[in-house]
Amino acid sequence: MIDLDSLRLEFRSRFGGSPESGEPRVFRAPGRVNLIGEHVDYNEGWVLPLAIDRDCCVLAASRGDRRLRIHSREFAETVEIPLDFSRRGGHAWSHYVLGVAWALGEIGIEVGGADLLVASDVPPGGGLSSSAALEVSSGLALAALYGASPGRTALARACQRAENEFVGMRCGIMDQLTACWGRRNHALLIDCRSLDVRPVPLDSARLRVVVADTTTRHALAASEYNRRRAECEEAVRRIAAVRPGVAALRDVTWEEIAPLAAAWPEPIGRRARHVTTEIARVHAAAAALEGGDYEAFGRLMGESHRSLDRDYEVSSPELNLMVELAEGLEGVLGSRMTGGGFGGATVNLVRAEAADSFAAELGRCYEARTGVRPRVTACLAADAAAEIA
Repeated sequence: MIDLDSLRLEFRSRFGGSPESGEPRVFRAPGRVNLIGEHVDYNEGWVLPLAIDRDCCVLAASRGDRRLRIHSREFAETVEIPLDFSRRGGHAWSHYVLGVAWALGEIGIEVGGADLLVASDVPPGGGLSSSAALEVSSGLALAALYGASPGRTALARACQRAENEFVGMRCGIMDQLTACWGRRNHALLIDCRSLDVRPVPLDSARLRVVVADTTTRHALAASEYNRRRAECEEAVRRIAAVRPGVAALRDVTWEEIAPLAAAWPEPIGRRARHVTTEIARVHAAAAALEGGDYEAFGRLMGESHRSLDRDYEVSSPELNLMVELAEGLEGVLGSRMTGGGFGGATVNLVRAEAADSFAAELGRCYEARTGVRPRVTACLAADAAAEIA
């Protein structure tokens, strides 16, 4: 939990309390965990994430000039830059904020100078979308300081554009939409083409979502993510050559394209098989969750993980071990990797009464096997980004 009183004190100490800075306003955006539907958002499919009770908070005050002064508590770094900075890529934490300022301008929201203090309890690189939480909280702050109120979906789109075009990460829009549309005690069924969002009840009295961060990070994640996207685009190109009108892998089923895929070079067919079967699993999982068939939901999670490991090849030995250990523990309904892969975290659906013992035992078993202590956290479905009064 982030201590807002200490942040306010730090803001005044770091940026001063002059009329130029003023009293800071406080904005938050949640991290997210994806229950099922991995690597399908950029294929315009459906996903089933939830916003979690871990936040990125931004304290913000306007300035009298046209400079952004941004400090990250987690990275212990301050960046100061004029608003007329040149566009450039890069994955430093500050580029996400700078990219959002640029993207807001691209949709007609002209922001001025600002002092921003950033603090987050969403662990970076753990599959919980710390980057989208940073983008959405800073975007909400910058827009509000200058009297703009972009709609939730418009803000999500601007933040995705910042990550795609400024940072250079070709992410889909699931993470930003989840941060903008989250609802307490609900998952979200998101259509990544139409951007429609439908809440799906997640009974917190019966279920808990437990996130197990392996704490491993592999340097190839960003490049391999972009490669997977290119491989999916190649599959679509091959399908559209014989089936005009197909714009994304969501437009076909695996049964329809399997005969075509048999002639494709490796690994294009396996990438398409994962995406098309994963989209089908999302629809089945949403129906299972709404119908209270949690065992069926858990089985679909297991199928998803195996597909991500074998067909999409984005899992890792650490993630596979974490899933294997979880599946042997009491109270678990399903387990799978979540996020981009190549390290990071697993998501586990667990019966509420067993959640605490499950989390403790999973952490103990993983440490006994690897010598590494994971971060295992029980999460609740949380509300969307907002200003904190």
